[in-house]
Amino acid sequence: MVKVLLGREDVSSDEPDIRGLTPLSIAAWYGYEGVVKILLGWEEVHPDKPDNHGQTALSFAAEDGQERVVKILLGREEVNPDKPDNIGRTPLSIAAGRGHEGVVKILLGREEVHPDKPDRFGQTPLSVAAEKGHQGVVEILLDREEVHPD
Repeated sequence: MVKVLLGREDVSSDEPDIRGLTPLSIAAWYGYEGVVKILLGWEEVHPDKPDNHGQTALSFAAEDGQERVVKILLGREEVNPDKPDNIGRTPLSIAAGRGHEGVVKILLGREEVHPDKPDRFGQTPLSVAAEKGHQGVVEILLDREEVHPD
């Protein structure tokens, strides 16, 4: 169905809705891997395009724990794995706050990701995970030298 729609002249593969969400961001959020792959095959699609709040397809996938989609998006060099949204939350801090250990591990595997990067309110991925009671994520983060528990 996606291929049929994208074949129409009156359908844009990267047109945001009123909230700034693109088809790629929505597909990434819901974990629709096949749709993500199809959309990434279109030249017009910008995989790191932020919505009105600065969130990208990667941050939406991280928020919902979509590990396979996170891996697909990280395979694109245009995707910044440490890109903050409008309040400074990175995909890592978003995944940490939701307790998605698998996504946290995937993101920590990228050298571009700063595991102790604070948002605009001074919250780090560790402090967000601790506040939400995500013990597994806290343990993963504390295993990193770059993460300061204080």
